[in-house]
Amino acid sequence: MRPFSRLCAGLTAMLVIGQPLSAQNIESVGVPLEEQLSTGPLLPESVLRSSALTFPSILESFEREAAARSDQLAADGAFDLILEGEAYDRVTGTFSGGYAEVGARQPIAAMGAEVFGSYRLSDGTFPIYENIFNTNQAGEFKIGGLLSLLRDRRIDERRFNVRDTQLARDQARLDVLLVQLKVQHEALSAYWRWVALGQEIAVYEELLEIAEARAIGLARQVREGATPRIALTENEQNVIRRRTLLTEAQRNFQTAATSLSFYLRDNNGNLIVPTRAQLPASEILDRLPDMQALLTAQRSDLLANRPELQNFRIALERAQNKVALRENDLQPQLELKAELSRDFGAIGDGGPTFDSTDTVVGVTFSVPLQRRTAQGRLRRAEAELREIEMRERRIADQISVELDNILTTLNASLRLANLAENEVEQANAMVTAERKRFRLGAGDFFLVNLREESAATAQIRKIRANLNGKMAEASYNAATMDLKALGLE
Repeated sequence: MRPFSRLCAGLTAMLVIGQPLSAQNIESVGVPLEEQLSTGPLLPESVLRSSALTFPSILESFEREAAARSDQLAADGAFDLILEGEAYDRVTGTFSGGYAEVGARQPIAAMGAEVFGSYRLSDGTFPIYENIFNTNQAGEFKIGGLLSLLRDRRIDERRFNVRDTQLARDQARLDVLLVQLKVQHEALSAYWRWVALGQEIAVYEELLEIAEARAIGLARQVREGATPRIALTENEQNVIRRRTLLTEAQRNFQTAATSLSFYLRDNNGNLIVPTRAQLPASEILDRLPDMQALLTAQRSDLLANRPELQNFRIALERAQNKVALRENDLQPQLELKAELSRDFGAIGDGGPTFDSTDTVVGVTFSVPLQRRTAQGRLRRAEAELREIEMRERRIADQISVELDNILTTLNASLRLANLAENEVEQANAMVTAERKRFRLGAGDFFLVNLREESAATAQIRKIRANLNGKMAEASYNAATMDLKALGLE
């Protein structure tokens, strides 16, 4: 077999071996629920766990992060080792020359450099205009390198893309956290609204039961002539009004249960509508946070760690890198290239002039004279950078104001909850006293009903005050990124 044929066979094998066996698949890792939600009391921890693991928006954000990691992998491919090969042979004609070459190029980030090496081998005779293909009988080895001295020295499109995709990946991770905070906050709000409306049903049920039980006694008293019929009519009016209030409360509770099912899902993502039997003990809504304990964190730390502001810091770096890339486009292209080659073996058909060690150094230079394209792109990049800086300041101020409002709301909610508790105690005391006066004949039926409904209204206000406290606490936990409280730790 001719040396040229042997090299062609080896070259083909190297090209086949150099190909990747399979593409790397980057897939998101889903974490399934380890156990189904129980049918017992539904606690906030169960709701947060369900929403964190199954809510579609959170799963979507994980897929966006996986896509960003894929973009980073693709950008890193700009610095992959490149294997190249070329071969040809004359089948007929005056000349018999055949030629084959295999080489590799490795881009390097520093100074936009590239190193390369190759081996080539020829056999037979070539026309004078192809004399460069001649080698000694053992072939020629060549190594070399390329450096960028002006444009592309500090940054180029490849290095920009690598860094930009890294930053985009970091932003995707922050986006996951932002989505998780938003979803968990909404899930907690839906849960506490469901609990509060469930407790309101109990208040109206008790109020209706009192009126219905009183109707039996009043009917007997009317038949005996001890009480005028107007009292029975008035009580029937109270029954209708209280039944209406109960029906509205039941409707609101069912709506809240359906809304909560949006965040409460099984392993397959199917919605689970909680029932009234799953309501927790009423004391759960009474456990309000300690205001002083919530204020232990430093204000500057809370703002610095907010993912929105971290996202802006990354966006600023991306914009600054883009400005640097466009400034690079304005510079002239000046490249330095050096090669070292050596033929081995007996002198081939090209003669003794190829039997030497050759060192070649050269430069290339180019520059657009007007550079309007580069200038326009640079101005746009600078404008985008200034826009991000202004938006960052606005969002930082907005977050600071929102945090102040949350603290104000939370503090007021805690005070109102304490006042509502006192109001309930006083209203219950008034109901007890008025019922006693009525039994002794010194009271008025109208006042008894009024006291009962006032006590029920006070209980509703207490429930809603506690609900506002829980909602404010959930907002505070989301604003301060309390991952443990949000079921994300």
